[in-house]
Amino acid sequence: MSHYIVGDIQGCLSELKLLLLQVDFNPQQDTLWIAGDLVARGPESLETLRFVKGLGSSVKVVLGNHDLHLLAVSLGVHKAKEKDKTIPILEAEDRDELLEWLRKQPLLAEHPEFVLSHAGIYPLWDLSTSRNAAKEIEEQLQGENWQELIRNMYANKPDTWDENLAGYERSRFIINAFTRMRYCYSDGRLDMDSKLPPEDVDKSVLIPWFELPERIELEKTAIFGHWAALMGLNSKEAIGLDTGCVWGNHMTMLRWEDKRYFHQAAL
Repeated sequence: MSHYIVGDIQGCLSELKLLLLQVDFNPQQDTLWIAGDLVARGPESLETLRFVKGLGSSVKVVLGNHDLHLLAVSLGVHKAKEKDKTIPILEAEDRDELLEWLRKQPLLAEHPEFVLSHAGIYPLWDLSTSRNAAKEIEEQLQGENWQELIRNMYANKPDTWDENLAGYERSRFIINAFTRMRYCYSDGRLDMDSKLPPEDVDKSVLIPWFELPERIELEKTAIFGHWAALMGLNSKEAIGLDTGCVWGNHMTMLRWEDKRYFHQAAL
């Protein structure tokens, strides 16, 4: 029994299937962990949702920013963009079933030795705070008023965590931390603008979240996707798996037991 972890799929289902063939994935024994952003920009977003949903209990998915945006588009909060290539989902006969399944996925998934989220773990949260924050959003997404959460999640503020935050300001910070975060300022404020690789920013101003000096050490490795410009990150504390398949690079999968990486070039 093995645990395989893959970065952003973004509708690149053919590459995912080739990776699963590479590792001889057996859904009866193995578990596939997906770091969010199942959909958008790639050619097979509808097929990806159907395939991943069909894996049942052998897959663990966390939500990414593109997944949440799809929910927003389905509600009419934003219009579908042609470049996202998600219109086939919205027009599919099983649309409601797929979207219902998607909104019931978590923001955080845990293994005894690692935690998985789309963008990472906010550096000033310990593991207990991270769990509780994720649970807050998951309960709202799975509740009767989930549409209001989606309608109120779009903004870059607040950018500072405060345990006394309440309402949609609190929810918005948590969502941004789990699904959009890349850089922080030295005081822990989130920067929601830069997508550049760390070598191209002024580190006296912007610090990758996993390098913040005041970062609280977790008991587990934090594994994430989201940040294609990193083209992978491998350290004891944090592992980044988004290597930009949808942008013509490759898809990366990690087998946790022996820490072996597998790669599939974009087709």
